[in-house]
Amino acid sequence: MGLLSAAAVCVVRGADRMSRWTSKRGPRTFYKSRGAKGTGVHARGGKFVLVKEMVPELVVPELAGFKLKPYVNYRAPEGTDTPLTAEQLFREAAAPAIEKDFRDGTFDPEKLEKYGFEPTQEGKLFQLYPKNFAR
Repeated sequence: MGLLSAAAVCVVRGADRMSRWTSKRGPRTFYKSRGAKGTGVHARGGKFVLVKEMVPELVVPELAGFKLKPYVNYRAPEGTDTPLTAEQLFREAAAPAIEKDFRDGTFDPEKLEKYGFEPTQEGKLFQLYPKNFAR
């Protein structure tokens, strides 16, 4: 192995590194169509032109005086809050307004939409009745 063969190996290795990255060269999980969104366009001659409007902009809030940490220890004690039921939600959100209107004499059973009641589930992402209602 002389100087000539070492130079040939360097040239071949360099050429191999510069070849196109495909799914056959990458790991099992690499697919060309998956991954991050493109941040530009391919121009003539295979050149890539970066488009500033396509680059994602990360908006991060100011966390200078923030005391909480991003990690919660798995040994942390479980919370003491009980799950919120429909009755509790009604008592906390709609009941005070209904009671106030009833005392004032302005309560109208025909206008329950004012308190958050929805007579139909049309246009909802998850319809509760009758198809998905728990039986």
